[in-house]
Amino acid sequence: MNHSVVTEFIILGLTKKPELQGIIFLFFLIIYLVAFLGNMLIIIAVIYNNTLHTPMYVFLLTLAVVDIICTTSIIPKMLGTMLTSENTISYAGCMSQLFFFTWSLGAEMVLFTTMAYDRYVAICFPLHYSTIMNHHMCVALLSMVMAIAVTNSWVHTALIMRLTFCGPNTIDHFFCEKPPLLALSCSPVRINEVMVYVADITLAIGDFILTCISYGFIIVAILRIRTVEGKRKAFSTCSSHLTVMTLYYSPVIYTYIRPASSYTFEIDKVVAALYTLVTPTLNPMVYSFQNREMQAGIRNVFAFLKHW
Repeated sequence: MNHSVVTEFIILGLTKKPELQGIIFLFFLIIYLVAFLGNMLIIIAVIYNNTLHTPMYVFLLTLAVVDIICTTSIIPKMLGTMLTSENTISYAGCMSQLFFFTWSLGAEMVLFTTMAYDRYVAICFPLHYSTIMNHHMCVALLSMVMAIAVTNSWVHTALIMRLTFCGPNTIDHFFCEKPPLLALSCSPVRINEVMVYVADITLAIGDFILTCISYGFIIVAILRIRTVEGKRKAFSTCSSHLTVMTLYYSPVIYTYIRPASSYTFEIDKVVAALYTLVTPTLNPMVYSFQNREMQAGIRNVFAFLKHW
């Protein structure tokens, strides 16, 4: 029997109420443009300014690329569907969307941990930072991020592709996400659910714990700062980072830790919007735009464009 007798899926979108379509379209379009342009500005600034060619900004550049891939793999298709009312997606298109989204999800979580480690070394071992976080270490960490993300994505996508879809083909979501696809499968999904649990525990919960440990050491180092103003700025930065990561990890853990039979798609759509759109929009503001060196780099880019 062929792996699937379904050649296309129907995506219901965020809401079935026509009167809300216009508001939702405008909201998601604005948020997507803010996320895309904000992250693209970071990429251009880091590439253009030689002073930003350091591990921290290379990680920020990578995070910006991941965020662009995450949002672009989902939102343009969703907006196009709302404009044309053509709410179908081919089987191949659905699997491609699933692969790139799952890749960006894994890459972002491992990147958060990598960036936390980088800040831990910078704050706790400032005199040895350039020795520890050298070019080879930076390449090794980024290679690890990519390897984990690609492996995670290939495993989940391959497991979905081996399922049989022979009945309903309506995805009660705004993109091809694992939970609604598992709910549509005519074949057993136990292996898929086990692998989702494994990924959720190792990537989501595991990375979140490692990130919190790094920030725990950072906070201890901050407490040793003598000036009140220095402590205030450091705590402000750490708290904003931890807030964004909590907004990202919490919905991801909530979405993937449950069996397919317990999914509530009306709630899950709102939850999914947090890690597919809200976090990629907040990342540039929290991690980059508050940084003085990044601000100077962005001004250099605009000064170059002004004289071009």
